[in-house]
Amino acid sequence: MELKNDLLLRAARGEKTERTPVWLMRQAGRILPEYRAVRNSLRDFIELVKTPERATEVTIQPVDLLGVDAAIIFSDILVIPEAMGCPYEMVEKRGPIFPQTISSEADLKKLKVADAEADLGYVLEAIKITKRELAGRVPLIGFAGAPLHCYAIW
Repeated sequence: MELKNDLLLRAARGEKTERTPVWLMRQAGRILPEYRAVRNSLRDFIELVKTPERATEVTIQPVDLLGVDAAIIFSDILVIPEAMGCPYEMVEKRGPIFPQTISSEADLKKLKVADAEADLGYVLEAIKITKRELAGRVPLIGFAGAPLHCYAIW
């Protein structure tokens, strides 16, 4: 499928572009009333992350409402440590909490190598649905981080 807006991809390749592409790291977040309505209709943040149809909805909202040049898949960097056997809780107005942190070599040895399909299938499904719904309007990008180091190791 050919992209109708490939501005971000051309800029990432170092090509000359007619303008600077626009995307916001937290573009599907607190600034949008539409996001808050979806978020408030669910039990918690983690339910939103793990429900592909709702993750798709909030991924596409900024494309429709703000006209950004890329969609960022709605997920969380903490799905990776959770898939490795280190679950987290998202505490409203505080942030992520790991009930069991990694504080010893024994804790580290309890972690497993995550299986993309079995442990993170909801993310893969959100990507598939989102790509279909975007229909080539803009690229779909993701993000990564070092969540174990930042949150889970004490």
